[in-house]
This record gives sequence, structure tokens and C-alpha cells, in this order.
Amino acid sequence: MGHRYTRLTRPLVRQEGELRSADWDEALDRAAAGFRRAMEEGAQLGLFSCSKATNELNYAAQKLSRVAFASNNIDSCNRT
Repeated sequence: MGHRYTRLTRPLVRQEGELRSADWDEALDRAAAGFRRAMEEGAQLGLFSCSKATNELNYAAQKLSRVAFASNNIDSCNRT
């Protein structure tokens, strides 16, 4: 009944087309570099936040979107 999934305990990064285990510093550096590269290429970034999250978490998400990504594109599902 149902699928069994192996839970990841370390981040994975892609190197030469293959996933390999990495430490958190390398994984976060790669993620930041990807966002930076996308912004330099003119991509528009946005965030989607959850209305069931705390106000503090939604505030942090909108700050990340506006300050780090220079984007006002943030939305959540609290219209229902």
C-alpha cells in the first residue's frame, strides 16, 4: 500500500549530469549562484507562500522576494 520513499538527510548537487552528496555550504552556495545567474540573465523571480504559515514566516518570504530578488512577485493562497 503506497510508495516507500528514502528520506534525504544530506543535500544532493548535480555534477556532470549525476547527483552526488554535498555538504550544506556547497548546496546553498550553488543555489544562491543559480538565483544570481537567473537574475543577471533578466529572469523574473517570484515566491509563493502559504496562508497557513505564521505571519513571521510570510513576512520573511516577502522580504526575501523584495530585497534579495528585487521582485514584488509574491503571492499566497489566502484568497479562499
